[in-house]
Amino acid sequence: MPHIGIYAGSFDPPTNGHLWMIRQGAALFDELVVALAVNPQKTPFLSTREREEVLREIVSDIPGRIRVAVVQHGFLVDFAREAGATHLLRGLRNTSDFEYEKTMARMNGRMDSAIQTVLMVPPSELEEISSSLVRGFVGTPGWERWVQACVPPQVAVLIRQR
Repeated sequence: MPHIGIYAGSFDPPTNGHLWMIRQGAALFDELVVALAVNPQKTPFLSTREREEVLREIVSDIPGRIRVAVVQHGFLVDFAREAGATHLLRGLRNTSDFEYEKTMARMNGRMDSAIQTVLMVPPSELEEISSSLVRGFVGTPGWERWVQACVPPQVAVLIRQR
């Protein structure tokens, strides 16, 4: 049975930390599904289409079977089950992430014990990078330099074009 991992997030915008996790997942699993979660309650910085397209672009040169899928609603574990996934891949940048992910892993395990959660810790140079940090930079004098340091080049171009 192939090991299929799901790496989910809003990716608004995708960061170098997300890219690191995708690379790790591609090496770890037979197939990695990058699940772009859409929250209709939030107003996104980048549209769903922009995020989907730039995610497809940044994963295109990564070895391994990777596909990008948009998740419009429902529980992640239900999407994972439908995708035939065996694992959920999650990143831990700090202790707050750990507490949240521990709770989610236990809840997902109750919903489907066949789907395991894998937690990964990124290198220290990526641990402070988040989508919200990047969004906060945009518009501040000198923002382009800092955004470029936090996101893949394709994402920096997309943000600059906005």
